[in-house]
Amino acid sequence: MKPTPKTPTPIRPTTQTTEPSIDLQEQIRLRAYQLYEQRGSEHGRDLDDWLQAESEVTQGKFKTVAA
Repeated sequence: MKPTPKTPTPIRPTTQTTEPSIDLQEQIRLRAYQLYEQRGSEHGRDLDDWLQAESEVTQGKFKTVAA
């Protein structure tokens, strides 16, 4: 009786997302809106506000208060 060859178990890649978490996106959105308001609600600089907010939030310069 010959041994039965085993079928190798496929390796599944770990699930990793490159999308920021919803909580992080919400913090960035909130900070970007605050920056927009601080500039007097001037339109046309949304990308600047978002990038600045993203930088502040990811570097820990902006803290949200949990309600």
